[in-house]
This record gives sequence, structure tokens and C-alpha cells, in this order.
Amino acid sequence: MNFSTFKSANKLVTGQTALQYLVQALVDAKATKLLIVSDAGVVNSGTLQYVLDLCTVEYSIFADVKPEPEFSQVQDCIDVYHQNNCDAVLAVGGGSALDIAKCVAALADQPGSINDFIGTDKIKSRNIPLIVIPTTSGTGSEVTNIAILSDTANQMKQGIVSDCLLPDVAIVSPLMSVSCPASVTAASGIDALVHALEAYISLNHSDITDALAIQTIQLIVEYLPQAYALPTNLIAREKMATASLMGGLAFGNAGVGAVHALAYPLGAKYKLPHGVSNALMLPHVLKWNVLGCAERLSHIAQLLKLGTSKNHQENAEKLVEFLHKFSEQLNIPLGLRHVGITENDIPSLAAEAIKVERLLKNNPRKLSQIDIEAIYREAL
Repeated sequence: MNFSTFKSANKLVTGQTALQYLVQALVDAKATKLLIVSDAGVVNSGTLQYVLDLCTVEYSIFADVKPEPEFSQVQDCIDVYHQNNCDAVLAVGGGSALDIAKCVAALADQPGSINDFIGTDKIKSRNIPLIVIPTTSGTGSEVTNIAILSDTANQMKQGIVSDCLLPDVAIVSPLMSVSCPASVTAASGIDALVHALEAYISLNHSDITDALAIQTIQLIVEYLPQAYALPTNLIAREKMATASLMGGLAFGNAGVGAVHALAYPLGAKYKLPHGVSNALMLPHVLKWNVLGCAERLSHIAQLLKLGTSKNHQENAEKLVEFLHKFSEQLNIPLGLRHVGITENDIPSLAAEAIKVERLLKNNPRKLSQIDIEAIYREAL
């Protein structure tokens, strides 16, 4: 029997005054001592202060989240949670902070090692309340049941997937992203675009995820350049926050594919920001995927008024060309060589990417390790 399920945070709060809902969320959580999970950038920019001004309970702050976080950071954060006798978790930050917080809320009272929970549905319950407030528009982590962490020893990324990672409340406020640096705005925005595009062509797409993906793509193409050009443009920020959330709902239910699978080794081995890794791989993977989903890519091209041909492949190729130019205007690096990757690195990258079966199985075209090497070469 064929069927689709749809998952999200338990409650979504959006809009320009959404942050005010935090007071009620803390009451509902029955929290007496919060652990706030964030990073130095959010603290130093003053963005965290918006949240602290609304906190009605005691709190401790873990602000040591690093980009492309490692498993050890989860344990460090769990230790702080216990040392301060916390009973609820609040994430304020980008995807890294949200992923760490999701793991802490789900694992702080679980026996065993964090590594025991790598994979799908290894976590069976969560008792710790979890509220998340994203400060970037891109990862969609606020509405997904996934946390991605770097496995330094094996130079790869690993996923923890469980419905227990879905937040109780996600508060999405454009105010929280105003101080986001332009480079992060660009990279995270492209990340959301990749989420939507990959969800739309995923083998597990549904009518619901299609609708979310299409709207996400249209919003990002219109409003990401505006948010990048003028960070204080609250309308553009709100539209991007909505796009990120919708993109998260799309890929959280349909899955992503080969773009992410090939991007993961770039982040794990070379510490490239996830959005940049995705942007570097997006047009090259889509070029290969045209063979398996030309009609769906053609539909996106037509919606964006890029192609009017009756030939789906021609329209799809115009979309790929547009995505090159779209990344270029946001000052995303133009190729892997620009971030220090050479021809000699390709075999090891491909060997890691082919292991990401959880994502590759969603891709509309089956890729071999040789195919993946060829894609990396095209991306140089």
C-alpha cells in the first residue's frame, strides 16, 4: 500500500512579532531552568539579547556551538545541562545550534553513548521540552526530525533521525536574522533552495511536499537577493524565514538526494559551510539528474519563466544555467578549486559520498561511485 506521512514541529509560530510567543511557550513547557544553546556570533551580535529579555525563568547558556558541529559538542552541551540542573532546552541560532539542541533534548536523559543513536529511529522517546528559534533562513532544522553531526575520526557526516527530534515549538521571527552576515544569508538561502529542489525531484515526493517546494523556490528566487543586498529589509527577511521553514517541511518529509550526499564530505573533510557545499554541487548534480527527472525540472523552469520550450530537457538545462548565475550574484565560490579542492581529492570524496545511502536512495537517478567522481570533476 502506498501512503505518505507528514511531520513537523508540534507548533509553529511565525511573523514579525512571533518572538513574543516565547513567554507563553516557557509557561507551556513548565520550565524552571533553561539551557540556552547558541553560538558566539549570535551572542556577540546582540541577537541573543532579544531572547534573554523575554525569558521569565532562570537559564544557563551554552554558546560554544561551532559550524559543522561534532559529536563531542553534543556531549559537552549535555554535561552543561546536567551541571546546571536544567529541565528544558531552548535553541537560538543557525542549523548547527538547533541540531545540537535537538540532540541534547532527546539524549540528555538516555543511557548509553551518543554514537548508539546514529541512524534512523534509534531514539524512542523524549521527555525534555524543546523550543527552537532560528537566526538564519536556510537549514529548516526547526521543523525536521534530523540532526547532522560531523564524525571527525572518519571525516564524514552522520545523521540522527527520529521524530523525538521534532521541536515542541518553533518560533520563526525575521527580527532574529537581521544581524546575519551577508555571506551566511547567501549560503543559508541557497541551502533552503537546495532543500526545495531536491524535495521536488525526490522519489518520495508527494502533492503536499510539491506545493511546499514550489512556493519555497519562488520565494527564494525573489527575496534572497533582496535580503542579501539589504539585511535590514524585514519584508525580505520574513519571506526568507517562511521559505526556510517551508523548505524544511518539504525535505523533512520527502527527503533530499545526491546534492546533499556529495556536499556532506566537503563539509566534514574541508569544514566548508553546509550551504556553500550545497551551492557548489547543486547545478552539477542537477545536470546529471536531468536524465531522470527532466519533466519536473522543466516545470520549475517554466514557473520561474526560464523556459517555454515543449522540450523538457531544454527547459531543465536552462534551470541549471540559471542556478549557476544565481549563486554567482550572491558571491558563492564558482568551483571546488576556489575552496582548495584538487583533482587528487576526488577519489576519496567520492568514496565517502557513495556511503550516504540514506540520501542517494531518494535521488531520481542512480549514481555509481564513478558517476560521483565525474560530477566532482565537473564541479572543479
